[in-house]
Amino acid sequence: MAKNKIPVTSAVRALRKAKVEFTPHTYRYEPRGGTTVSSRELGVDEHTVVKTLIMEADGQPLVILMHGDLKVSTRKLARHIGARTLQPCPPDKAQRHSGYMVGGTSPFGLRKDLPIYAQSTIEHLPSFYINGGKRGFLVQITPQDLTTALDVEWVDVARGPGD
Repeated sequence: MAKNKIPVTSAVRALRKAKVEFTPHTYRYEPRGGTTVSSRELGVDEHTVVKTLIMEADGQPLVILMHGDLKVSTRKLARHIGARTLQPCPPDKAQRHSGYMVGGTSPFGLRKDLPIYAQSTIEHLPSFYINGGKRGFLVQITPQDLTTALDVEWVDVARGPGD
């Protein structure tokens, strides 16, 4: 993918419609590389790369945004939303809910309106990188722009590498 070519995805359209400023970044995608690869390729701290995860709570889909170097405590998130069960969606279900291929899932321009939760510490970053709706494509935005474009509920559900 050329460095100066911006893919026109549903996410890009949604950001433009919300009048959100963003900086596009492309990189060489590696299957199963996740935020480790994207942060390495862009030369940024993995903590500033935010992953978009599609999960199901009691069978209902939702989105959780989490720092790349942290994991989601499904127990904390389930407790917060009052769900009995919470688990990641298998890739085929995640794609049906979001409209995006796994590895290219963005919270912007989702196929269905889904509740969106975000780790509260993301709100304190000056800016961060998040998927722009295509594998190998991230957009850099501010937390304020995230809340302009999306109805986000901030939660504290992170668990670190040793938790």
